[in-house]
Amino acid sequence: MKPEHIRLFQVAALSVAALFAGSVHAQADEARAKKIAGGSCFLCHGANGESTSELFPRLAGQHAEYIAKQLDAFKTGKRKSTAMSEMVAKLTPDEMLALGKYYEKMSLPREEAKDPQLAGMGRYIYHNGNKFSGVPACVSCHGMNGEGAANLPRLATQFSGYIHNQLKSFNKRERTNDNAVMHTVVEKMTELEMAAVAEYVSSK
Repeated sequence: MKPEHIRLFQVAALSVAALFAGSVHAQADEARAKKIAGGSCFLCHGANGESTSELFPRLAGQHAEYIAKQLDAFKTGKRKSTAMSEMVAKLTPDEMLALGKYYEKMSLPREEAKDPQLAGMGRYIYHNGNKFSGVPACVSCHGMNGEGAANLPRLATQFSGYIHNQLKSFNKRERTNDNAVMHTVVEKMTELEMAAVAEYVSSK
């Protein structure tokens, strides 16, 4: 075998080994995430990230990086929650991201708005804002269908009640992370506008 052929063979072998190692590592991460989720997360967030109450967010389909960011915020105290700080106290950054990837793969069916008229109002505010009070359009950050991004939450299919509560928490300065933008947005929103936007985007 010619030297150049040997070199190509070695490179190919290393590439295959790297891919195999990456696959094994990913499987180990997923297995670990599944064990953690099954041990504690499911009690509030459901076996498939569907949540058991509007008090707890649905995690199915949420961005992995965003979930990891919030878990870290709970651990460091940037986001306050006695229950969550205890849950995440022993999680490593790798485990947080693994949990994020675990839930990101899940999905929930779209549900129609329970209050179509309220959702109609929310649709206008979400896409256009309120020029009379200075409320900006939510779509500029959260996307046309509430899909969010790696550093922004997916709002589609989330409980309207949970979204509403988070908006109120931002308004009262009780939500202690992701403050900079959200505080300036919600301080101009009325209670009705918050409820309307939550009702609309949850049905996306």
